[in-house]
Amino acid sequence: MSKSRDNIFAAPLEKLGDFQFDHQVAQVFPDMIKRSVPGYSNIITTIGMLTQRFAQDNSNLYDLGCSLGAATIEMQRNISATGCNIIGIDNSSAMVERCALNVHTFKSDTPVSIECADIQTMSLTNASVVVLNFTLQFIAPSDRQALINKIYQGLNPGGILLVSEKLRFDNEVAQELLTDLHHDFKRANGYSELEISQKRNALENVMLTDTLDCHRARFASAGFATSELWFQCFNFSSMIAIKSPKKDSTND
Repeated sequence: MSKSRDNIFAAPLEKLGDFQFDHQVAQVFPDMIKRSVPGYSNIITTIGMLTQRFAQDNSNLYDLGCSLGAATIEMQRNISATGCNIIGIDNSSAMVERCALNVHTFKSDTPVSIECADIQTMSLTNASVVVLNFTLQFIAPSDRQALINKIYQGLNPGGILLVSEKLRFDNEVAQELLTDLHHDFKRANGYSELEISQKRNALENVMLTDTLDCHRARFASAGFATSELWFQCFNFSSMIAIKSPKKDSTND
């Protein structure tokens, strides 16, 4: 079996702690994401498309919670604006180490820096594109509004925030159905019942999901005039929030 195959939860674990983005996860992360997150490749591709459309000349682009750099590389691959910098930030040293190796294999005129830091305390300025790709759900719920507010303040007029998240549903029937469909997706990709159960338990205390209405309210509270769900497959989604452009003073 390839070392990159995700079998972390394949055998019974005597002590099942909280899920961590450690060296073991970093080693198998691409396989884990591919087999666990429906539509992930579509989301990454669209991040590139939106980067091409919204990146502004001489601005910063941020991938917050960059993991191994899939979104970062797609941004770099598709950017057409000039004078930009792409900054990937993650608080897992294991992820950052591998991410730096990944992004430096792709040659581009747009420089990329990868930093090991806490996205809640880092500074964010002159941004035209900000990506939170399955990152917000690992931030404490009480801290999420402050992070979105900070991103909004750091965005240039006309800039965008892309947020991908696993959703929670208030309707119990919908919640149960979409959870079951996701588990069917994982079974079809080779995960056993034990793997599904153990990983779910490991994530229980560290991945706390929101409803779509909660995300929309958070965007509006931060100041975003426009936000929309552009992708959903089962209980996985991706949303875009757009900061209004500056008003033309000649039209006042």
